[in-house]
Amino acid sequence: MDVELQILKHLARDPHPTVGIIDEYCAEYKDLFKEVRNYECFKYLHLGIISTIKRKSLPEIAKVVSINSPQSLHHFLSNSDWSVDKLKLLRLNKLKKQLDGRAITLIIDETGDRKKGKKTDYVARQYLGSVGKVDNGIVSVNAYGVYANITFPLIFRVFKPKGTLKESDKYKTKIELASEIITELMELGFNIELVLADSLYGEISQFIRKVAEYKLGYVVSIRRNDGVWLPAGQSVRANKWCKERENI
Repeated sequence: MDVELQILKHLARDPHPTVGIIDEYCAEYKDLFKEVRNYECFKYLHLGIISTIKRKSLPEIAKVVSINSPQSLHHFLSNSDWSVDKLKLLRLNKLKKQLDGRAITLIIDETGDRKKGKKTDYVARQYLGSVGKVDNGIVSVNAYGVYANITFPLIFRVFKPKGTLKESDKYKTKIELASEIITELMELGFNIELVLADSLYGEISQFIRKVAEYKLGYVVSIRRNDGVWLPAGQSVRANKWCKERENI
């Protein structure tokens, strides 16, 4: 419809198009945004994320998607009246519908990203896997699903170090965050047949008990110089493969 005619009739204007794949995907979430400008920012952020720019900051995304000021993106994230929880729930339900009951493999892992300064919430000096050492940054516990060799994001939780907690926050370990993620996915009805995790989780009995609570299969890493209590009825079997592996 002609823009002038829309203004005369006091109709909401149509959102500016971006690229086909972004417009098609974001259209699934259009009803979550009351204002067209917020919906456009939602699309611009997706466009910036899949772009080739190395630094995915709001100013850099604004440049690559040809927005005059990154302030509109900042306002969208911090002040506009859309719900990230509703968006997450809608995304997960759409994903579950596409899976149609088919079983997935669940990968639990943490990601640490270096961050300058302390203005961003929950940034602290902590171990960052991306750089392999303790540095200033932010860490999250992430859950990915795998089906038919396709990997897709499910849920993440930001790890909040004790020195960065707000009044409304409660300190939770990465193990507790990972356990919450598994519970949430099971309650949403995802069919998980196998859980994969590294030694950070595999060596903690609390995590193994959570997986066993839902009777899920699991493959976890345990360092050679460490151990873990297994659930009742389970045992460790050293076979020929293990012995050969140790000699490599």
